[in-house]
Amino acid sequence: MSTDASNEVRLAAESAASRTSRKAAAVAVAPPAGKPPVNEPTQRRKGLSERDRPLWMLIPGGALMLIIIVVPLVLGIYMSTLNLDQYTLRRWISSPFIGVENFVEAVTASPLLHAVWLSVSYSLLAMVVTLPLGIAAAVATQNAFKGRAVVRSIFLIPYVLPSFVVATVWRTMFQPDGIIDRALGTVGIDTGLWLNGPQSFWTLVLVQIWASWPFIYLLALSGLQAVDHEVHEASALDGALWWNKLRYVVFPYLKGPLSLAFLIGMLHHINNFTLPFVLFGVPAPSDVEVLPILTYVTSFQSFRFGLSAAMAFISLVLVAIPLFVYLRAVKLDDAETPGGKK
Repeated sequence: MSTDASNEVRLAAESAASRTSRKAAAVAVAPPAGKPPVNEPTQRRKGLSERDRPLWMLIPGGALMLIIIVVPLVLGIYMSTLNLDQYTLRRWISSPFIGVENFVEAVTASPLLHAVWLSVSYSLLAMVVTLPLGIAAAVATQNAFKGRAVVRSIFLIPYVLPSFVVATVWRTMFQPDGIIDRALGTVGIDTGLWLNGPQSFWTLVLVQIWASWPFIYLLALSGLQAVDHEVHEASALDGALWWNKLRYVVFPYLKGPLSLAFLIGMLHHINNFTLPFVLFGVPAPSDVEVLPILTYVTSFQSFRFGLSAAMAFISLVLVAIPLFVYLRAVKLDDAETPGGKK
């Protein structure tokens, strides 16, 4: 009886050990709680599909960019190599091929360089004035006060108005015997012609400043929101003067937004066609014949389509140079920042 009992105990122990080992093996290979078992080949195929999916999603945007940007750019570059005018327009792409003659004529025998100088100078003057205006308005409306929302809304009026509306209103005001001449005449100031002659350049600068300073104001205000409140408190406790506070506390936070605002503003002013076109009409005075106006007149009044295409390509290069420099500087700044991509 003792032998049979020991055999039964041994068999029971072996059976329990076997069940325990099978359970441990099942737990080891079981998937995590709440997740069904996944077949390895299926998981690999699914991963490849998810990795390739973003490339497929780029097709609609890429096709739209190809049709709207790349194709017209290629056609414009090809047109700049043709002798395309009102006599050869019917043949269009079959017009006589003249190579770089349009570019040579644009640089040497046309007022292109003068137009480039006017565009860059008036854009630079407008930005030099709008930067301090925008910063001052942003600093003035940063802190809460009664009626701040109304003041901010008034500041944005020049920015939300369309360019042709702004130009039409100012053109009416600058007419001879208009409201500006009458207002200045009451204090004995003889203004002369605003929309013709050398004074038209300063008219363009003035109107551009009025129309574009709220853009600087918005970006400066967004930069001020990033200033830590504790920094303001620390500078106040240290007894910092308002100028030192602006110079060493506020301005470092505005470096990035204002650099971007300066670049975008310059490029916008150089390419601005609506404002000078509506303000002065065509043909515009030579003192305000900026690059977009010159390109328009060459194309649709002189009917030198090949020459105007060459001018448009030169203006594209002119705009691309500062943009490339800025993007390069931003990339280098990110690389030097701890944690940035190199």
